[in-house]
Amino acid sequence: MEGLADTTAPGEPPKFSEAFGEHAQRRLKPPLKWAGGKRWQVPRVRMLWQNHRHRRLVEPFCGGLAVTLGLMPKKALLNDINPHVINFYRWLKRGLTISLPMTNNERQYYAHRQRFNELLREGKGASAEAAALFYYLNRTGYNGLCRFNRSGAFNVPFGRYTSITYTRDFTPYRAVLAGWDFIQTDFEAIPLERDDFIYADPPYDVQFRQYSAAGFSWEEQVRAAQWLARHPGPVVLSNQATDRIVALYGKLGFCLKFLQAPRMISCTGDRSPAREVLATKNL
Repeated sequence: MEGLADTTAPGEPPKFSEAFGEHAQRRLKPPLKWAGGKRWQVPRVRMLWQNHRHRRLVEPFCGGLAVTLGLMPKKALLNDINPHVINFYRWLKRGLTISLPMTNNERQYYAHRQRFNELLREGKGASAEAAALFYYLNRTGYNGLCRFNRSGAFNVPFGRYTSITYTRDFTPYRAVLAGWDFIQTDFEAIPLERDDFIYADPPYDVQFRQYSAAGFSWEEQVRAAQWLARHPGPVVLSNQATDRIVALYGKLGFCLKFLQAPRMISCTGDRSPAREVLATKNL
């Protein structure tokens, strides 16, 4: 697709100091809208991370990438079960530019959504075109949701934003992401190292959890918590503070702190405050 380019230059990737001026770290924002994003949590997580900056940061559920971009590690292993998210980040790392029409228009939105689903059916979901379409759908769709039906088709309806700012040139992200690896696998299959620092933000323990075609059940919540509890290195785990989540994390030996999230974004547009738990281990 014309205008979608891999702008990686031959040889070594550019150094951070060459690509960015002073304080540029603060200006590099998460490129995607993300329901339940944890950008607001970055100052708290940074306090836990600052003495471990020599470690590799691992996110098993990297989602909108807000925490990793906020912490700016030199090395990171970033995983998500959603292949479309990971495809977008892989193209971001290569230097994605976008030329497809991007306007806040309902007719265009559904045309692009149809094209995106066509690419998925044709087995072209790892293409630059698919990455560009995913970005547009994410920015334009309802409430920043990332939702797929049981057939794997993206089915988020058109959003109702007054105005939207779109980015076409993502080359500034290339230098930052140079030392970050993106994978798409089940969290227990992530190739961890003993001293990895893990920040885990699994899908909320709420009724809506159709983040991928397979969903994220209570059994998955338990499996993730048990897997994280076994890790010998530092672990920071975030979730909505439901009674059963609090009981589970406490039973597994995590230290619990409770936070008031600024708001909770749901499939119904509910913006009421949500109580969250920040669970830590081996810090």
